[in-house]
Amino acid sequence: MVKHIVFWNIKDEVNGESKAQMMLRMKTMLEDLNGKIPGLLTCEVGIDKNGSDAAYDICLYSEFPDWESLNAYQDHPLHVACKGYIREIAENRVLCDYEV
Repeated sequence: MVKHIVFWNIKDEVNGESKAQMMLRMKTMLEDLNGKIPGLLTCEVGIDKNGSDAAYDICLYSEFPDWESLNAYQDHPLHVACKGYIREIAENRVLCDYEV
């Protein structure tokens, strides 16, 4: 199994949308991918409640049966649409992909 974890910090405002609105929209968009992309076993998004300077604003946790499924997910049109929005609102991101 492959786990794909991504953290982002989100801009304070983009096109009149607040940070809270953007994070909720992003969460909904990503979690809506569940059951729609072959090989995506689970997709969960958490919005930070810690508030620490060390914390990121939002996190994606997803699982795939193998590396091929993760690679296919990256190019799937539904995921590509999410990435377009996220690139617009994100300040930065870090990620880790690993196999268990």
